[in-house]
Amino acid sequence: MPTPHPPRPPYPPPGGDPGESDESLAAPLRGSPEGEVAAHSVALLMARHYQPVHEYAVICLASSAQVAAMVTGTAFHRTLNRLAFGESAVALRPALLVTVRDTIREWSGDDRISAVLPALQKPAGGRGLRAATSMTPENRTLAERAFQALPAALRCLLWHVEVEADPLSVPAGLLGMDTDIASAALEQARDTFREGCVHAHRELAPTQDCRFYNRLLDVPIRRGGALLPDVQQHLDECRYCRNAAEQLSHFEGPLGPLIAEAVLGWGARRYLDSRPGRASHGTRAGRRGGGRRGRHGLLSRLPVPARRVPGAPRSSRTLLSGVGAVSAGVLATVLIINVSSYDGGEADPAGSTGAAGGTGSASVTPPGTAGLPAAQGVTRLRNAGADLCLDIRDLPKEGSGTKLAECATVWTQQWTYEDDGLLRSVADPGLCLDSHKDAGVVVLGTCADEDAERSDDVRYDLTVQGELLPRWDEQLALAPADDAPDADIVVKVRDRSSDAQRWQPEPLPTAAGSLSIEEQDDPAARRVALTDGRTA
Repeated sequence: MPTPHPPRPPYPPPGGDPGESDESLAAPLRGSPEGEVAAHSVALLMARHYQPVHEYAVICLASSAQVAAMVTGTAFHRTLNRLAFGESAVALRPALLVTVRDTIREWSGDDRISAVLPALQKPAGGRGLRAATSMTPENRTLAERAFQALPAALRCLLWHVEVEADPLSVPAGLLGMDTDIASAALEQARDTFREGCVHAHRELAPTQDCRFYNRLLDVPIRRGGALLPDVQQHLDECRYCRNAAEQLSHFEGPLGPLIAEAVLGWGARRYLDSRPGRASHGTRAGRRGGGRRGRHGLLSRLPVPARRVPGAPRSSRTLLSGVGAVSAGVLATVLIINVSSYDGGEADPAGSTGAAGGTGSASVTPPGTAGLPAAQGVTRLRNAGADLCLDIRDLPKEGSGTKLAECATVWTQQWTYEDDGLLRSVADPGLCLDSHKDAGVVVLGTCADEDAERSDDVRYDLTVQGELLPRWDEQLALAPADDAPDADIVVKVRDRSSDAQRWQPEPLPTAAGSLSIEEQDDPAARRVALTDGRTA
């Protein structure tokens, strides 16, 4: 029986020549699109790039249905047509991935197409992508501009080494370049990319003050020193410059998340996590070791990708560490918020990762650095729009739906938000909210370990505004289907403004159906409380 993910073939693909670059393979398409030589080129280009492009189509659609193969084929057809008309084949991989995303968005926006391809109608897939107003997250605009301004060869090197986590020999082969030359070019690419972000910050600056602080922001981050007090004060007041500082801080560590979010936006995080090179060898930072980035003081000692800007204060006003105080009844905790989140200000239900945008200065945390309570507690979650609480439909068991209900002390309205992002049902502590199991409808699912394949399906980041963002795609938010009692809880494209997407944790009054923390480990007590709560 074949495995669902066959082993990755050695590079170059079968029939390929290590000296045969993507550009040399594309050349016959321009002169002889119908001939045997052109067919040879098409086959080899598809052998090199088909699998990751198809995987991204599955991510964007939130479905592995046949339509993913249709989208992939269409993306190749459109991209190869552009090559035939003279477009460069250098940095072909990101161009194919963007074409996949844009194809799905186009098809899902056509009612006739989506009617015959139901996979396009998923809120976590085509329908959410259709609703997005921009594909570039707000706090990735500088990186996107800088990356696209790079020479194509440098884009190819950065994409394959940083995003795909390929060995350097892979992009060197795609470019027909000696690996020693490729290594030197890669260092140049990183430096040029960073300088492009600094230039874009100055060029797009909304005010004269932002332009004035351009180098005062750039140099300390580059050197790992402290920001001047007036620069830090400006960051407290200016979201544009906070976003710029956060993007620049990524250059003190792996660039994969920054580049993927800037280029793809939609589904960037899940695509990044799906790369075989990352799973088998760790991140690029792990492979580079300390390297030249190891000497950068404060920033180099912080977790990646969530890095504190040098000199940023450790108070509740910290914006680049993103600490925001949230009063949540018995949670009564501090949520650690970071502006390097993967939500793009719009929609990205397949894991983009996206990047922080949104209103105000608050944001959510990026993958791997959860904005989480420092202590656990039992709470119920009241929806700010409906003034009703999150409840379980029927008895708690795997697959049971969730709904809005009048707020009460019943056992099925009690939850714990844990330090690993799990939103666990106190009615059955083995079950957590699962936002990815039932095509956009939130149900109970088995709580998963952090290293499990579906770990992010049952984990959430809670923003200071009270949004619950599923980690498999933090441009979605949990919300009721409508504001009436018994309404299903679903995932919707994050809108950053409606009360329907805001949840207010609140303490539970002592009453029948409620247990103390100490009683939670007693199954008999849980059964009694559940029965009492349902009959109260």
